[in-house]
Amino acid sequence: MTDHNDGYVDTSSSNPDFATNPEAAADGVRLQKVLSAAGVASRRVSEEMISSGRVRVNGKVVTELGRRVHPESDKIAVDNVAVQLDTSRRYVMLNKPVGVVSSMQDESGRPDLRQFTDGFEERLFNVGRLDAATSGLLILTNDGDLAHVLAHPSFGVAKTYIAKVEGRVTAQTIGKLQSGIELEDGPIAADKARILTSPPGDGFTLVELTLHSGRNRIVRRMMDAVGHPVVDLVRRQFGPLQLGTLRAGAVRDLTKVELGQLLTVSRAEVQK
Repeated sequence: MTDHNDGYVDTSSSNPDFATNPEAAADGVRLQKVLSAAGVASRRVSEEMISSGRVRVNGKVVTELGRRVHPESDKIAVDNVAVQLDTSRRYVMLNKPVGVVSSMQDESGRPDLRQFTDGFEERLFNVGRLDAATSGLLILTNDGDLAHVLAHPSFGVAKTYIAKVEGRVTAQTIGKLQSGIELEDGPIAADKARILTSPPGDGFTLVELTLHSGRNRIVRRMMDAVGHPVVDLVRRQFGPLQLGTLRAGAVRDLTKVELGQLLTVSRAEVQK
């Protein structure tokens, strides 16, 4: 991360006394050294951040340069954006192609995610799933805690999809999707829905939907319920992450900014 970028370092606190007692950190690591090692900024710039009151330790502003911390247990914040201190963690974005199952080993022998993870030293796994017929943004990581928060239905991280559907979708249908429809496993409503393009032409409509639900094949079932079966479906956004121009089948590491945004979202969900 460059010197001017914001960062938020968040790990679970196992020592509640440390948050209020600076002397408890006497055997820790100097705060500016921790920030520098995390790639937030150079040590000199980190010192400036601390002196200007931009850094928090366990929720409290720290301005003394001699402060020591425990990177494995303390929450350090720089302008309230999360940064991962554990350099053994890996975070990768994949544009999953159609026809690939969201599994590290498919018992039926179908193409799986191993073809995209075999080149990494770390043992990566997928955060959540996309069905085989759906393409788009999938996160691969070895951070189990983050994966749990991002994938668990109770936390409800927002996802945005672009669906090519049959027929002409009307404003009334969009209203119905947002107000809620009844499915066999209960009611569901899109957080946002809008028409991107519509006929005349090939008789299909492009619809963008944003929702928090992690229920199986939820977008396809929603569009079926309103009479517009999905022909093609792509997940373009997962939380703060956007697929952008990443081609189908390509992988890349998250940038420090993207990772900071993702970690911040996950911490906020846990605190709700």
